[in-house]
Amino acid sequence: MKRFKMDKATAIRTIVLFVALANQFLVAFGLSPFPFSAQEIELALSYVFTVIATIWAWYRNNDITEEAQKGTAHMNALKSKNKRKEGDK
Repeated sequence: MKRFKMDKATAIRTIVLFVALANQFLVAFGLSPFPFSAQEIELALSYVFTVIATIWAWYRNNDITEEAQKGTAHMNALKSKNKRKEGDK
């Protein structure tokens, strides 16, 4: 069985996204994940947290599988090869 590998930044972004989604789920069902009494503050913080976590987690190409990591390495090798060719002109 192959060992699952993921780089540190992708893992952190994915965890933050899951926490934000869990927080949003709690708010949707009327549970209070934050110790605030004002519902408007809680709802606003929840939405802001969810939007920021989603953008931060998925704005990049997240290479989760080994095949995706190999594909990115191959793509970067091709890009560097093309840069060397252009530099020779």
